[in-house]
Amino acid sequence: MEHKRTSADVAQRQRSLRFSELPEPIRLKDTVEERPAVAHDSVSGAYNPDWWLIRMGGL
Repeated sequence: MEHKRTSADVAQRQRSLRFSELPEPIRLKDTVEERPAVAHDSVSGAYNPDWWLIRMGGL
């Protein structure tokens, strides 16, 4: 007597369809986002030589 495993066959078929080919390659230029740099606002935030010390938690 042969035991048929139809649910396992269906699952195996779905796995083979899912993993049978590699995904589409991603172009390198599609992985980079370019934004223009923002100029320093010298009117509202005058130059502070200790900015890096304050910003990095040194004080």
